[in-house]
Amino acid sequence: MELDSETSWKVIAEQRRALGDLLDGLPPGDWDAPSLCARWRVRDVAAHVALAPQPPSPVAMAVAGLRARGRFHRLNHDLAVRHADTMTGEQLVAELRRFADSRRLPAVTNYRNILFDVLVHGQDVAIPLGRPLPMPPAAATAALERVWTMGWPFWARRRLRGVRLRATDGEWSAGEGSDVQGPLAALLLLATGRPAALPHLTGDGVPLLRGLGHLAPTAAAPRDGLGGATGGSGTPRT
Repeated sequence: MELDSETSWKVIAEQRRALGDLLDGLPPGDWDAPSLCARWRVRDVAAHVALAPQPPSPVAMAVAGLRARGRFHRLNHDLAVRHADTMTGEQLVAELRRFADSRRLPAVTNYRNILFDVLVHGQDVAIPLGRPLPMPPAAATAALERVWTMGWPFWARRRLRGVRLRATDGEWSAGEGSDVQGPLAALLLLATGRPAALPHLTGDGVPLLRGLGHLAPTAAAPRDGLGGATGGSGTPRT
C-alpha cells in the first residue's frame, strides 16, 4: 500500500505536532535520556526530526560530510547532535511545531522516506519515555512497505530473510519462512532494526530473529509498551 503525497504530508505534519506535544514540558533530565537509537539522546532525535524541513545548504552539507568522512549515519548523528546542543527543549518543541507543515526536503530524500522517518523516530523517543504515540494504520502500512522494499540503509528484506512477517492489526505481510506476527508498529520497528519490537512479536520465527542477530544492540530499555497503529494519528509521538 502506498499513500499519495497529499495524505503523506498531512500525516507527517500531524506526527511532528504530536511529537512536539509529547515533548512539551518534558523534565530536563529526560531530554538527555537515551533513545532507541544507539548513542542518540532524546534531544538528538527531536533535533533530527526538527531539522528535516530545514535542510542545510549544499556547502554546509559538504563540510559536514567531510567531517563525517562520508559516513551517512555519522553525518546524520553529528548534524542532529550539533543542533540539539545549541537548543533548549522548549526551542526544539517550538521548531517541531513551527515547521510541522513545511514540505521542504533535503535533496537526497523524498516524502515517502520522511513519512517512515517521522513515524519510527517518534517511537525512538516515546517508548523509552513510556509515553504512547499512536501511528495511523494506513501510514504505518505504507511506511512498512517502503522500508521493506527500499534496500539501503535498512536492507530489511535481506536482513530478515527466512521469516514471514504478518501484521495482526492490518492486511500487510511479506517474506517467506517461519512465522512472525505483531502489530504494524512493531513490524516497522523490526524492519528498521529496533530490538524494542521483539517483546511485541509472536510466532516460531521470533527465536530465529534473536538467535541470528538480525537486530542492533538495544540502545535503551523501554519503560512501557509500544505505541501501536490506531484509528487516530494524534497524541492520546515520539
